[in-house]
Amino acid sequence: MATKDKSIFIKNVYYMLAYAFRTLSMDEYDDLAGEDFEHMHDLFAAILAKGITRQVKQGLYREYLNRVEDLSTVRGKIELAGTMRNRIAREQRITCEYDELSENNLHNQVLKTTSMILLRHGEVAEEHRAELRKAMLFFSNVDEIEPAAIRWDAIRFQRSNVSYRFLLSICELVLDGMLITTDEGERRLAKFVDDQRMSRLYEKFILEYYAAECDCATASSPQIKWALDDGYGTMLPVMQSDIVLSRGNRVLIIDAKYYTHATQQSYDTATIHSANLYQIFTYVKNKEAELANENHDVSGMLLYAKTDEEIQPDGVYQMSGNQISVRTLDLGLPFYDIRKQLDVIAEMHFG
Repeated sequence: MATKDKSIFIKNVYYMLAYAFRTLSMDEYDDLAGEDFEHMHDLFAAILAKGITRQVKQGLYREYLNRVEDLSTVRGKIELAGTMRNRIAREQRITCEYDELSENNLHNQVLKTTSMILLRHGEVAEEHRAELRKAMLFFSNVDEIEPAAIRWDAIRFQRSNVSYRFLLSICELVLDGMLITTDEGERRLAKFVDDQRMSRLYEKFILEYYAAECDCATASSPQIKWALDDGYGTMLPVMQSDIVLSRGNRVLIIDAKYYTHATQQSYDTATIHSANLYQIFTYVKNKEAELANENHDVSGMLLYAKTDEEIQPDGVYQMSGNQISVRTLDLGLPFYDIRKQLDVIAEMHFG
């Protein structure tokens, strides 16, 4: 990828994040849209520096943590077993169990761990490095933790810490999608986020872009029901759509695909991934069955992120009365052109 294309793509990751997390105010990050980033690490460091600085001004999230300590005076509950051990050892201390309101909780530990890894191992511009170091001065009472031990699904958000959601999503992209440990135990950061995390971001970006910007149809991500003759569906997998655009009974089901290789090779011939085609066809036919008693028009689309390969998937097919199309979205273009590509898709199907 050429330097200019790489810089544009990294900037587009910023826009994808902005749409994917549109429920949060992104105003404080707007000036980043004017910067050129040579490295993904630098973009994430800049976002974290700004976000953490803003969070410090609001106040770091604190929660009650359980402590057990030997103290000279009673605090909280007396823990008898520990107190008895102290008596036997002739120590004039009382073992107490109490709850303490602390900044040293998982949310802040993840922020500090990610920031320090970016500072130690990331290719970060000096300006953003200085901002991130300054923000870390307020985390002196917060511990770093082992990234591999973080259970991301265990992190909970509530009214008092919902402002952390976007920042911790950035941390997950860095720690889960970029951090590599070598055979010698050394850590380094990959140049780009791995395909699995980028695929999730790509899907969410397209859904939220259409939800925010599409005037000709409604965007959602519903589960599609199986068309069962007898209603018996035990052990059938859930059909979870990525993006569904609808207006009345006109429906476009979009399956977003982010791969290193957008096609499969069969006897030296590039073809569409068969599993992807079977999947979108299944979604379309089951959705059509759901609307069978009404006037309807159901179409499907595989929307691939463009790769560096010479051949890109592209085509429109009529299958059993439905249109199934395959297109690519070029994330290496300026964001204005990405918007145009997405807008054209909606306009072609809904006018």
